[in-house]
Amino acid sequence: MAHRTYVCIGSYCLANRLHYTKKLRTLGTRTNFEAQREERRKKMAFVHLHNHSDFSILDGASRVPDMVSKAVEFGMPALALTDHGYLFGIPDFDLACRKYNEALKDFGQWCHDVECFEKGWDLEEPPADAPDAQEHDRVHAQWASDVQIWNQTHNIEAVKANKPSPLIKPIFGCEAYFILDDCIEKGTKQVRYHLILLAKNETGYVNLMKMMSEAGSKEMFYYKPRTTLEMLKRYHEGIICTSACVSGIIPRMLFEGRPEEAERWAKIYQDIFGEDFYLEIQDHGLSDPSWGGYTDRTLAERIVKMGHDLGIKVVATNDNHYLTKEDASVQDIASCIGSGTRVDDENRKRMTGSEFYLKSEQEMRQIFSWCPEAIENTIEVANKCNYELDWTHMYLPKFPDLAEGETSEERFRKECELGLARRYGDDWQNVVINEINVKDRFEYEYDIICKKGFADYFLIVQEYVRWAKENGIGVGPGRGSAAGAIVAYAMDITSFDPLENGLMFERFLSPQRSEMPDIDMDFDDERRLEVVEHVRQIYGSERVSHVITYSTIKAKQAINDACRVLGYPVYMGQRLSKMIPGDPNAHLKFVLHKAQEGQKGADQYSADFEEAYENDPDARRIIDAALSIEGLHRGEGVHACAVLIAPTPVNDHVPTKVDTKGGVEITQYEGHSVADMGLLKMDFLGLRTLTVISRAIKNVKDSYGIDIDVDSIPFTDPEIYRLLREGRTAGVFQVESAGMTATIKGMRPTEYKHIVALIALYRPGPLNAGMVTSYINRMNGREEVKDYDPRLHDILEETYGTMVYQEQVMQISMKMSGFTAGESDKVRKAVAKKKIKLMQEVVQHWDDGTDETMEAHWKNGAVRNGFDRSVAESIWDDVLEFASYAFNKSHSAGYAILVMQTAWIKAHYPHEFMAAVLTSYMGKTDKIVHYVSACRHEGIKILPPDINESGKDFTATKEGIRFGFAGIRGVGAGVGEAIMLERQNGGPFANIHDFVDRMDASQAKRNVVEALIKAGAFDSTGYTRMQMMSFVDKNNPQNIIDAATKRQKDKAVGQFSMFDMFAEVEGSGFSDIVPEPDGVEWDRRFKLTKEYEVLGIYVSDHPLRPYEYALAKSRDYALAEIEENVEVQLPNGAMSQQFKVPEGKSIRFAGMVTNVIKRTTKNGDPMAIVTLEDMEGSVTIVMFPKLYKKAARLLAGDVDPETGESQSDIFISVLGKLERSDRGDQVIAQEVSPIELNSANNTPKTLVIHMPASQLERQVIETLGQIFSRYPGMDCIEIRVETDRGDVMRMEIPTRIDGRSMVLLTELKDLIGQSGYAQIV
Repeated sequence: MAHRTYVCIGSYCLANRLHYTKKLRTLGTRTNFEAQREERRKKMAFVHLHNHSDFSILDGASRVPDMVSKAVEFGMPALALTDHGYLFGIPDFDLACRKYNEALKDFGQWCHDVECFEKGWDLEEPPADAPDAQEHDRVHAQWASDVQIWNQTHNIEAVKANKPSPLIKPIFGCEAYFILDDCIEKGTKQVRYHLILLAKNETGYVNLMKMMSEAGSKEMFYYKPRTTLEMLKRYHEGIICTSACVSGIIPRMLFEGRPEEAERWAKIYQDIFGEDFYLEIQDHGLSDPSWGGYTDRTLAERIVKMGHDLGIKVVATNDNHYLTKEDASVQDIASCIGSGTRVDDENRKRMTGSEFYLKSEQEMRQIFSWCPEAIENTIEVANKCNYELDWTHMYLPKFPDLAEGETSEERFRKECELGLARRYGDDWQNVVINEINVKDRFEYEYDIICKKGFADYFLIVQEYVRWAKENGIGVGPGRGSAAGAIVAYAMDITSFDPLENGLMFERFLSPQRSEMPDIDMDFDDERRLEVVEHVRQIYGSERVSHVITYSTIKAKQAINDACRVLGYPVYMGQRLSKMIPGDPNAHLKFVLHKAQEGQKGADQYSADFEEAYENDPDARRIIDAALSIEGLHRGEGVHACAVLIAPTPVNDHVPTKVDTKGGVEITQYEGHSVADMGLLKMDFLGLRTLTVISRAIKNVKDSYGIDIDVDSIPFTDPEIYRLLREGRTAGVFQVESAGMTATIKGMRPTEYKHIVALIALYRPGPLNAGMVTSYINRMNGREEVKDYDPRLHDILEETYGTMVYQEQVMQISMKMSGFTAGESDKVRKAVAKKKIKLMQEVVQHWDDGTDETMEAHWKNGAVRNGFDRSVAESIWDDVLEFASYAFNKSHSAGYAILVMQTAWIKAHYPHEFMAAVLTSYMGKTDKIVHYVSACRHEGIKILPPDINESGKDFTATKEGIRFGFAGIRGVGAGVGEAIMLERQNGGPFANIHDFVDRMDASQAKRNVVEALIKAGAFDSTGYTRMQMMSFVDKNNPQNIIDAATKRQKDKAVGQFSMFDMFAEVEGSGFSDIVPEPDGVEWDRRFKLTKEYEVLGIYVSDHPLRPYEYALAKSRDYALAEIEENVEVQLPNGAMSQQFKVPEGKSIRFAGMVTNVIKRTTKNGDPMAIVTLEDMEGSVTIVMFPKLYKKAARLLAGDVDPETGESQSDIFISVLGKLERSDRGDQVIAQEVSPIELNSANNTPKTLVIHMPASQLERQVIETLGQIFSRYPGMDCIEIRVETDRGDVMRMEIPTRIDGRSMVLLTELKDLIGQSGYAQIV
């Protein structure tokens, strides 16, 4: 049964049914509705004015929606939010109140009345109200009042002013940290007093924002945001002030025995705020030795007397920090998290008792029965406060570079037309692409953009994108739905044609959309902040701000936090957290209790977690605590890319603060709130790939003198597709993961559109639904392409009949069912978010005049347009099943361009490209190891640093990629640049002596030169590393470092030796004598150890390389394979990805021990955390006490008795079970054994296959090849073919197999039969 609803937007309510049959009629007399409403207001009894939510970070433990819900439950007409120091929670608080207020029946009627009056629609009279109808159920009374006002005034603003009273009124406030004016200077003795500030109206709200912004600014922030008396005087207008809790200055003065000073401050506040200053009393039943003999009750009595004496009214509050009495422990745990303490710490800060909760009116009246006026005065304060946030207006900055007399719309048109001529030619008005005329599309977009007031928006984005490009900063081709706008393409904001790519403008901005669309831009990651700084200079630093982000306590973190705070050992928290799925959106309630199949969270359940909860009291205590704190706000930070640009100073619109970690100014409201308030929030995203592309282009220029224009790369180049088909995807944008590489190899793409589809499809939903497999099969002719209807063929043709893109859903809805372009975007949104009820039950008014549900409009519209209902139903079913997986084609097409660009550069200039990739990960050893391994796998040599060839970064050479100076520990980028400059000015360095003589001693310090030697940077000069270290040894009196330093100091003070004067004169006898190379080198292990110290990886060689065969025999998987994915076929035929190395099974790993960290269990038993490394990866091995006791001697190796250091490499094989978690992978060891490294077990075996020549047929040879491919390894193959005469011909096969496999031998024996044999020798 379909029903009709009202959809509230901002301060208004849009009726889904937009036409009413009964004419607006005139009321003869004014109703007494307003009088009745006022009478109800008088029954208001109490309002909480002092409340902390969890936005008082790790101090308050009440979630904002829960606070509002509790106040509504208590029947309270209003509620204040007064978090510590900041206004963080105000937007959420406003929306939480709106949730209740806008669901009221009289509010819905008022919204409907306003819209009908505004749009001239007929207005239907609702049924009469029941005599006993509650206030907000009096729909007819609201209608009558609205009609009466309209008939009398015909002024829509007057009707808007007749808005029904709210069920719960929000009061926006803050508990400020007040300091005396002589404490402003940082470093002085700080005494901070609390003070409650509440906004009465818009003026007060703006002043509160400005005051709290200044308090939290770089100048005023000192441990806390600080407010001064001068600030109170400057910003007092529109603000109510109360004297706060026992930390206020008035109670503090009373505690100190200074009542006159307390009264003086009361008068100061009274002078500033007048009748809007109230004394505040609280009673939590407490007393404290530092209170000078006062208790809560006697303090309150003293303050009431002071109020009577001074003529200042008193309000009663409760210092609410949690929701219910039982939640006191939740706040206590949160406080311990914030202070780094445990609940059993005796001297920690804590809130005594359990009375700091949201009490009912009855409880408050009982506590303050001796002073009822303090209760009543809270209503007076609430009645003074009448301000809600405005979510309906937009505040775009004006584009600053307009010519005199020029409008933004005129400039917008000018820029677009110039760009269209550049993109399509001078005759662009007549160009038609995919049946769309360029001029028509432009005029359509231009008209919508200008009507919505967004011309400045586009001009602003165009300006900083253009500036970035002109200054050599990499800019992405376009991301998100903005690429669907031809105006963005014309203005060079995006770089691919929306008409050629079939992109829709309505996906970006439909006529029905009221909010500002997003134009997010990617920039070179290392130069992104240059663009932000340019924007600050253009618009003024006070009008540009970064945006805050809040962190919350996630499921695993909640477990670990609770474990620590409750005093349990770390391992208990780790054990429980490992039972929680790795999904970052996991919730403990779903992990603990199994949801029904198909319901939210059903895939998060952990039977082990529930078992621990049920059977282990300690685990239950930890989990219960974790459940209580999960989701609370834990901290704040700076959004990675969001920047706010305002038309006036930012704190005219939202409060700001200094980021205490980075020192930049940030908003106090998070990004979604800022954008929803109508402010221009831009995302300046840093994309590493753009940095890689910029560096690769520079590398190509340096190597070949060729300038590459990435925007001109031909997407038809077969080398792109060859590289992708061969799986050489390391470093290629978006497609380098093992799963994606396997998919793209199976896909075998040949066109750009295939890459676009792959990016759209390669996500969990489409993969598990079989869409990827179906697409690839259809693309390669293995599955028939079926059309729903020939008239829809052109929409789905490019994706072989599969609905891949959201734009295709929109196009089908338009072509088949007659939805307008704007309406089609409503379909997309509903489908993407699976709003089944909205689609199937809610009646909406459509532009063709029909009133029906979205589903009915889809099917009925198809029939009206000549399609069979069965076709429409079939497509609708598929839309509901698959279209929620559909992807934004604009985004996919933009990122596919980066795939093509990176693949093209790598295909043609692999050394230059991979050098850029490696440089982008400088300092991240795990990534360097990964890409070094990938380079070696692809045949690209990684060369050690060289003093005459290395650059600051990884350097491309003809032979391979040379390690850069910046990657050497102890050298760094600065020294690297100095070396390069001297090399450029004075030519190559002849040897290490030449180097220390020419380099400034401040750059060529001993530790720097030693690091260069260890890294192999001087190897090319002909000296061994051992000999060169003797040259610089500080214990050598003749060491060249000290000699060079002395010479440079002498020169600096004008002292010249005979050597300085005649060193370059041939035959002078004063030439520098450099010893000849002696050829004596460190032993291999020591040399590689020192190299590893400074590079973090082995470059010139690897300790395990001589033992590859023995290593392979001792393991089931290489360590690098732990991170690899493989494709598996699901029961429904779809292909899915899973890890190659399974969890929970006993598996053998082998390698070299590179680190052993000894730990102690809670029982005092020793255990070890071991790092195991092979030539391509590493993993953490956990050895618990029983096993470690057996393996300790093995892990220690041969130890130097003097230094205690290991004297030999330790090679082991580990049998254990792999565990994966968000903290990293680890293996729980079960057995450990040494790997024996000798010629017997390190020599590959040979599989000998002896067979008669009569068997050597093509089919047998092909079968042998198939068998060999199933058992890869390192053992050789020799085939011996015996002729009829007894001659034996031997053939060595280049393929390598695993000779240990008994299954391999069995298959071979079955194939050869009795006439031959297969054996390992």
